[in-house]
Amino acid sequence: MAQPLAYFNGRLLPQTGFAIPSNDAGFIFGATATDLCRTFNHRLFRLADHLARFRQSCRLGRIPQPVSDDELARIAEQLVAHNAGLLEPGQDLALVMFATPGPIGYYAGLPGGAGDGPPTLGMHTFPLPFARYRRFFEQGVTLRVPETRQIPADCFDPRAKVRSRLHWWIAQQEAQEIESGAIALLLDHNGCVTETAGANLLIVKDGTVVSPPRASILHGISLQVIEELCGENGISFRERAIQVEDCLAADEAMLASTSFCVAGVSRIEGRAIPWPGPVWKQLLTAWSVQVGVDIAGQILSHR
Repeated sequence: MAQPLAYFNGRLLPQTGFAIPSNDAGFIFGATATDLCRTFNHRLFRLADHLARFRQSCRLGRIPQPVSDDELARIAEQLVAHNAGLLEPGQDLALVMFATPGPIGYYAGLPGGAGDGPPTLGMHTFPLPFARYRRFFEQGVTLRVPETRQIPADCFDPRAKVRSRLHWWIAQQEAQEIESGAIALLLDHNGCVTETAGANLLIVKDGTVVSPPRASILHGISLQVIEELCGENGISFRERAIQVEDCLAADEAMLASTSFCVAGVSRIEGRAIPWPGPVWKQLLTAWSVQVGVDIAGQILSHR
């Protein structure tokens, strides 16, 4: 029976046999640069942008990544072409790529320390878990602000998409303790809103879509799509510092993410936010037209 394939250090292998050694620096140090791209109708969306961000994350994380973007794209397309053929009707794929400094020899009783050997590079796919996002489109997203704060930019560049996410894990557990089903929205140490673990936050005020400054958040590919769609649809877009009070007084709030594209927020800190909002619906429709998929319909069709 055919099964999904994965890529690991220069070769394709069955995804069931795909594993990272326990002495890899990605596991020991959490030194892993990563990115996630999705398909629409089994075609990768904005792959070049994701590859550019992946390379930037490797550079910012001091993680070697010698494989060219052209070769990465070839591997990605090969995996998707095979693995998408195994999907059920109506499904699409997420493609994950990651890089680490490679194995640490002495953790396995072998010669060599961190960075002494070849780096690790891998890719794998999984069916997008649309049922997981269904409630976002039926009820809106609920956000809570935990005590945990975002790592300061002078300690860790927020442009790097990485797997060093213990603070996000703790923040999400705190948010769940406050309100079941809530997603953690982190503040920086000045009390300004940043992002969630998996999405960029935007608010709408007086017809303008507002994002936190990109210097303080991950450069989301979906955030870039939102800015482009705003320009194409005559919607004003700007960046500025956002406080929790601004979110609570917003006309709308949204999350932008590769997996579910754009979802409206219905509650922040226990307070209702207007949902579903007209700007969110306009952007969602425009995005659906661009990719040739009814994004909300695809998600709502899965339980």
